[in-house]
Parts: sequence; C-alpha cells; structure tokens
Amino acid sequence: MKKVMIAAALVFATFATTSCRETKTETKEVVREVEVEATDDDAEGILERTAKEIDKEVNEEINEEIDKIGNDD
Repeated sequence: MKKVMIAAALVFATFATTSCRETKTETKEVVREVEVEATDDDAEGILERTAKEIDKEVNEEINEEIDKIGNDD
C-alpha cells in the first residue's frame, strides 16, 4: 500500500508540474517592395564589361605603337 501511495504521489506531482496547454507562437510575415533602377552596366554581364575594358587597353597599346612608328610620308 505504501508503494502505491508513493507511485500515486509521483504521478500526481508529475501532472501538477507539467503544463497541458499548447504554446502558441505568433509569426509575422513582412514583405518589403523596393524599386531599383537598372543601369546600363546591369544589362551587361561580367564578360562583356571585361571585354570592353580589355579592348580599350589593346586599342591604347596599338595607338602608342602607331605613334612610335610615325608617319612615313
């Protein structure tokens, strides 16, 4: 009988200390719309921008070599 009373007391203590209520968590969804202006650089990819830069450098080198040779008139 003593064991039954101890077991009942443990079960009662367990139920008394734990909560049966559901925990309700609230979440809020925030949506932010942002307008972004596209520039000409955004329309081109990295390869196109790099190719243009290299073309400029090559053209400058070619112009320098032409200037070194000079006019043969």
